[in-house]
Amino acid sequence: MKYEDFQHLLFDHKDNGVLLVTLNRPEVMNATNARLHWELTKIWDVIEEDDNTKVVVVTGAGDRAFSAGGDLDWVSGMVGNAAALEGVRKEAADLVYNILSFEKPIISAINGVAVGAGLVVAMLADISVISKEHGKFTDGHVKLGVAAGDHAAIIWPLLCGMAKAKYYLMTADFVNGEEAERIGMVSLCVPHDELMERSMKVANKLARGSQSAIKGTKKTLNGWMQMASPIFEASLREEMLNFLGDDAKEGVAAVREKRAPNFPSAQ
Repeated sequence: MKYEDFQHLLFDHKDNGVLLVTLNRPEVMNATNARLHWELTKIWDVIEEDDNTKVVVVTGAGDRAFSAGGDLDWVSGMVGNAAALEGVRKEAADLVYNILSFEKPIISAINGVAVGAGLVVAMLADISVISKEHGKFTDGHVKLGVAAGDHAAIIWPLLCGMAKAKYYLMTADFVNGEEAERIGMVSLCVPHDELMERSMKVANKLARGSQSAIKGTKKTLNGWMQMASPIFEASLREEMLNFLGDDAKEGVAAVREKRAPNFPSAQ
């Protein structure tokens, strides 16, 4: 693929080797549909092969959201659909593994709410900068009646410790910017009007640094996540199995109807 093949990602190439990537579905708060989910698995190989790019900054279009989760129609199509789930499982694994194997530094500029596949990118970035006023995130899997698969099991305990990881993943409570920085979930929390300036300042510093040393440091540290691959694979299996159950049907219905879920397994 080439940059021009992507429908929902915008690219701004800076002269110093910094590439700004923008998740671009602002009309739906940059929510992930099937196409964007797929694009997020493919973009890393394209950038890896781009000799003019040394550092990547990822953000969301507009001021409201980094990425507000998955499109409900897309998520609904997974419930009870084993064939569809196999494709989603593979893409979810590809997204995590492709980011972890990507050698160049990634900075996430979390300008608003981050949920779903967008949150995977935000949390697996090497350096994360969140808006103090607008930035917040949640892993909302349990609200849908499915286990917290995707990226969470592989990195949240490393970032904030097991006690906090279990609390936020089992309750699906939101984490705001200041709390995220306090518990170690993000690198920096800054005022919203300084978010992009601070993110680009960090990116520019990395672009001026020793690329071999920075890549080597990243590769070594990512070994901690790669050691947790069996845990990640187990979380994906649990999530996909739950999508075949009645709780997932109720979870999606509750979100669609904007009400609290009444999960069959809780009766």
